[in-house]
Amino acid sequence: MSSSVSLSQTNVRPRRPLHVSLWIAQILLAGMFGMVGFMKIATPIAVLAQKMAWVTGAPALVRFIGICKLAGAIGLILPAAFKIMPKLAGFAATGLLAIMVLAVPFHIYRGEAKVIAVPVLLGVLAAFVAWGRFQAASIQARE
Repeated sequence: MSSSVSLSQTNVRPRRPLHVSLWIAQILLAGMFGMVGFMKIATPIAVLAQKMAWVTGAPALVRFIGICKLAGAIGLILPAAFKIMPKLAGFAATGLLAIMVLAVPFHIYRGEAKVIAVPVLLGVLAAFVAWGRFQAASIQARE
């Protein structure tokens, strides 16, 4: 009988560090994508063009990317925190991963290969969150 208790306790302990790690990754990603998304939505194109020259040629794309990043940031936190459709956190992470996968060749094409470490790192974190929330440590919906 005591062996079954110790087995159940060992099954619970490894999941807690994973949940904590996933929450840390979700919060970091939400902060980063939320700030960048809001900046791309709220900042005038002329001001953005001072730091990113390509935005003048595709202002609608900049706004769309900003909306997607902001929605992804919200989707990483709110559904999981309130346990209302918590699988949406995994879908948000998958969407942000897709944005980062597309950002890498875009930066390479523009001759900005030195900056691809950031989208690669964010993509790895987003993949970790997607894997964790879909497979390893999913959050149960509130009943």
